[in-house]
Amino acid sequence: MNDLTPKERILRTFKRQTIDRPSIICPGGMMNAAIVDVMNKTGHILPQGHHDSRIMAELAKDVHENTGFENFGIPFCMTVEAEVLGSEINYGTLACEPKIQKELYTCASDVIFKELGVMEKNHRVNSIIEATYTLSKKYPDVPVIGSLTGPISTAASLVDPISFLKELRKNPRNAHAVIDYVSNHIIELAKLMIENGANVISIADPTATGEILGPKMFNEYAVRYLNKIITAIHAMNTPVIVHICGKMSAVKKYIPEIKSDAISTDSSISLKMLKAEYPQLITMGNVSTFLLEFGVADKIADQTAKLVNDGINIISPACGLSTSTPLKNIESMTKIVKEL
Repeated sequence: MNDLTPKERILRTFKRQTIDRPSIICPGGMMNAAIVDVMNKTGHILPQGHHDSRIMAELAKDVHENTGFENFGIPFCMTVEAEVLGSEINYGTLACEPKIQKELYTCASDVIFKELGVMEKNHRVNSIIEATYTLSKKYPDVPVIGSLTGPISTAASLVDPISFLKELRKNPRNAHAVIDYVSNHIIELAKLMIENGANVISIADPTATGEILGPKMFNEYAVRYLNKIITAIHAMNTPVIVHICGKMSAVKKYIPEIKSDAISTDSSISLKMLKAEYPQLITMGNVSTFLLEFGVADKIADQTAKLVNDGINIISPACGLSTSTPLKNIESMTKIVKEL
């Protein structure tokens, strides 16, 4: 077992086959490991890398080689889907990730539905799929994880989020139509990634939390449309990770209904308890990103070792890493997983 490649190890994990130890990954997107320390060390930097496939691929390789994470994770932000569908993006700086500058629509009823096909015509998307292809061909033993923004977060990046969240209750017909619309385009992006070599798809939907939606709307909107996307990706023979942000108590009973191959959570969640309650889940996480940014190496190693000893299937940061996270702190996390 100790001769497993990183790709073999994570794919065997999803299939519940025997492995030597957990994978240690950071999937990109919301959980982006292109930290300032790595970019300053290598000279492959953002925001240039958001648009240039060569820089994107080089930076993904830099992250893998310098941090010890056992994957390539692209893209490095959560704005691609909303940009393709029309929202205005601020691409950020070396130290600041891209964000939605202005949503295209003020309410769900204003949304003009674009036909499928716009993803593959978009320059940024083409940079992502070209980088995916390059990495998958050049480094076949390392899994390429294509990161997607979840359907609720994408919809709330296309429509003013305050307005949209109100419409989930007040105008569910329009809300469903918009979420279904963005889901179809997310599936199209996933297909392009998979066709160009992505081995795993990761979906992060930070707007779809129990605190924001509550249990009824979490089930009605988040679970429903996540599962639509997951089912389409599974039809392409590709495993899916879903990251759920925030506290889970209000929506925990719905987590097993999400059809993903692994569930990733915030550091506030006891993955040991979640695994005990729902032993069918493959769990991923959840080293505190606050600890990774501000903590010391010994404490980071201790928290990571506890997750390994608790039987967590895949080890990763709990949520989005700060770009100012010290490289040495990430190394302390990845190193202990490989040494235990």
